[in-house]
Amino acid sequence: MIKDNRGQISLEYLLIFTVSLILLIAFTLPLTQHTVQNTLDVSDTMDLKADMSKLAQAIETVYGQGQGSKQSVNINTKSSLKVNIANNYASCNLKLKDGSSKSVKVSYNSNIAKTSIPLSKGANTVIVEWPVGSRNMKIHKL
Repeated sequence: MIKDNRGQISLEYLLIFTVSLILLIAFTLPLTQHTVQNTLDVSDTMDLKADMSKLAQAIETVYGQGQGSKQSVNINTKSSLKVNIANNYASCNLKLKDGSSKSVKVSYNSNIAKTSIPLSKGANTVIVEWPVGSRNMKIHKL
């Protein structure tokens, strides 16, 4: 009589494969989660930098057109932010997924007064204007 050990070998192979797969998942899943968080932080930072660039471009356009000009900028944010306008820079701090913050700064050339603009989550309209007869430009949220 011949004994058939193929069933036992298949069971041992499946057991070893299952344990190996579980170990692989246990080590790679946290690394994947960390990578996704970093990617989302980079995406949010680039979106904020693009919005700050749109705002800086509007400031320079109004400055170039002179008194009596006005321009609006639509900014869509994922969270509440505070944009600081001072010393020819538009800057904003973005809170990252790991709890730290990243400062995004964009330069412009104008005579706009130092101010800060609170932006709420969602769609925001920012008005950049240089009133007739005024020495300085003004910026405010609509």
